[in-house]
Amino acid sequence: MQHVCSTSPELVFAGFHALADPLRTHVLELLRHRELCVGELCESLDINQSKLSFHLKVLKDAELVHTRHEGRWIYYSLNLAQFVVLEQYLAEYRRNSEIMPPRMYASPTAP
Repeated sequence: MQHVCSTSPELVFAGFHALADPLRTHVLELLRHRELCVGELCESLDINQSKLSFHLKVLKDAELVHTRHEGRWIYYSLNLAQFVVLEQYLAEYRRNSEIMPPRMYASPTAP
């Protein structure tokens, strides 16, 4: 199978790992609408900064978010290019795989 992107497999895996957590997906939903600082995210999510910082680091390491420093504040926004990479990764399965009907398994107690 040929790859459509030059992104490392580790970064793709990190992206899916980041998306697997409900709190991180909630952060991404908030960032869909506009750039937000940590304080705004903490307030919207009703969590403390240390817990949020861990999740933001996971999102940043997966390159799903960009950061921008302004004074002592860090603002977060979506890195849409990385979402495209993940979409392309999944699209490869659709393009290069035959759609098979689901297997019908016999019951272990069936004759």
